[in-house]
Amino acid sequence: MRAIRAASAALLGAAALALTTPAVAMATAAAPTPFGFAVTPSVIAAGGQVTLTVTGCSSTATAESGVFDDTPIPSGGSARASIFWDAKPGAMYEVTFTCNGEQGTTDLTIAGGTPSPTPTRTPTSTPTRTPSPAVTRTATTSSTAIAPPGGVRGGLGGSFIGMNATELAIGTGLVAVAAAGTVLVVRRRSASRDH
Repeated sequence: MRAIRAASAALLGAAALALTTPAVAMATAAAPTPFGFAVTPSVIAAGGQVTLTVTGCSSTATAESGVFDDTPIPSGGSARASIFWDAKPGAMYEVTFTCNGEQGTTDLTIAGGTPSPTPTRTPTSTPTRTPSPAVTRTATTSSTAIAPPGGVRGGLGGSFIGMNATELAIGTGLVAVAAAGTVLVVRRRSASRDH
């Protein structure tokens, strides 16, 4: 009976550790920067132009990527960069912004993972009647449908910036309280069965 309790406690401890480790790794990997930055649009076709924006930077910032030339961005402003024509469709490139020695990164996706959209015409016939019963006219109309160049890029929608030490401490505390509560309930059950 004691072996079962010990195994349960060991599994609970391992589960708590496993659940908190990814959060710690994510918090250290995605540290927020003291300045804001953006690439618009975040999905662009090869040969297109993106707007690079930096806010909260007291000096000239730079944006670097393997898909456009290094671009200086004036303090508190924005700049435009042309995407290389040979950018691979469907590929995701990292854009690195540098301001006063600090760096931040974001992703830029090249549209066209599928062939470029082509309009398709669908003929539609609509019979119309005239006063003479022997004559029938058919009017032909067409509609144009354009398919989007790729799928929707799902994600967190910009709502996730990163975690700080306070959030990590609160999460760890909640896991510890849950583990302690589970141990307490298991011990009470086993104590009531012994009597």
